[in-house]
Amino acid sequence: MVKEISRRAILGGLGASLASPAFANAPERSVRPAPKLLDFSKRSIPTADALIADANLGGKIGFVVADAKTGLILESHSPVLPLPPASVAKAITAVYGISALGLEHSFATEIIATGPIEAGVVQGDLVLVGGGDPTLDTNALAGLAKALKAKGVSTVKGDFIVYGGRLPYQRMIDAGQPDHLGYNPAVSGLNLNYNRVHFEWKRAGQGFDVALDARSDQFRPAVKMAQMQIIDRKGPVYTYDDAMGVDSWTVARGALGKGGSRWLPVRRPDLYAGEVFQVLARGVGIRLSGPVVSTIAPKGTVLAAHRSRALLDVARGMLKYSTNLTAEVIGLSASTARGETPSSLEASGAAMSDWMNTDLGARRAQFRDHSGLSDRSRVSAHDMVKALGSVGPNGYLRGLMKEVRPLDRKGRPINDAAYSIRAKTGTLNFVSSLAGYLTAPDGTPLTFAIFTADLDRREAIPKADRERPKGAKGWSRQSRWLQHQLLSRWALTYGT
Repeated sequence: MVKEISRRAILGGLGASLASPAFANAPERSVRPAPKLLDFSKRSIPTADALIADANLGGKIGFVVADAKTGLILESHSPVLPLPPASVAKAITAVYGISALGLEHSFATEIIATGPIEAGVVQGDLVLVGGGDPTLDTNALAGLAKALKAKGVSTVKGDFIVYGGRLPYQRMIDAGQPDHLGYNPAVSGLNLNYNRVHFEWKRAGQGFDVALDARSDQFRPAVKMAQMQIIDRKGPVYTYDDAMGVDSWTVARGALGKGGSRWLPVRRPDLYAGEVFQVLARGVGIRLSGPVVSTIAPKGTVLAAHRSRALLDVARGMLKYSTNLTAEVIGLSASTARGETPSSLEASGAAMSDWMNTDLGARRAQFRDHSGLSDRSRVSAHDMVKALGSVGPNGYLRGLMKEVRPLDRKGRPINDAAYSIRAKTGTLNFVSSLAGYLTAPDGTPLTFAIFTADLDRREAIPKADRERPKGAKGWSRQSRWLQHQLLSRWALTYGT
């Protein structure tokens, strides 16, 4: 059994060291630094190879740790092996988006009238125009409805139109995921509530009361564009069908228990946002017809607008909560701003790959999307560390990343760790990654990337079982333990 490296061992090692060892670029496999006289704590540190063997993950492992100031590689294992980055890709997406759009960029959602207002009536069409805002929620739509009412609008002579064509429509982020997963929604230029609808069920006699709504902390407007039917069957738990713009769901009765709730993905976010706005507008006295989708950018007068927070804050939220929709919108918007005309997430991911290889010093980065949800994306640990180093340990990316508390083997946080981590995690079934910045006990800044993947086990999972496949949770726990043992090793070994 490989022992964990505690804060006491780290501090003891720092006190016992007489001098700092010198390191050159590491070979393909990790090596033990030559111990200094009386450096007993460092001599007791397990090698990276021993940690890998003890984790017993199977599959492939690649890692690199480097001096953040000089870029000098201190230790590596299969550094150029391309592996799926999972949500670590979002760190690259943040830099890609900010470099193209700017830190202060915000996404606008507008209400446009194609004709004048006469006696409270819009003499033309009223258009809800999406600017790609991935954070638009029901509260924001309610604010737009109130602003429209303040303009004196009570009804519309023409149609109520929704337009989401500023970004290419994607029915879902990754077709390899089960239909019902809320983190795999559609992507559009007009998004709402991360393109998810809230499904809630409660026992009512021998049956259930079911509700589908676009809830926020202030509103719970019911929707008709998503419908649920309870079916007596053993499986599958959920089925989905696109019934002419209506998300038609069924759920197995035996899976409902006594009650509960979950978010389901929305496949037509433009119609979803339009229906919710229609309900909210009616609540303030504005009568609108049902939403009509337009693929032509409208021209007219802006009557009301809502702007998202600055991109810096949006990206921080994306990295903290790992929101896939936000990543895809930022990436698509960045590709568009760079003069690309991506027709798909894969095309936009390819544009980000070219940019990373050209601007951040990577060699063979290949992205299929911007969120890392696709397991067909590939990045090596070397390329990831190169990118992190090019942004710099004191740059904005480090500040955007969340603080990751060191963990022990059982996955429990270590409260008195002598080092700190700011990083992005990534998890798919039998894929686990961690990359970011490590500050050693003496303040030495390091950059690192650790990618682990057992793609054979991942590919063997039937699609219906991909939400919680057997063995994936335990495998991820072991991978996280390995990641944190490596970080603990590096903090002591290279922090003096």
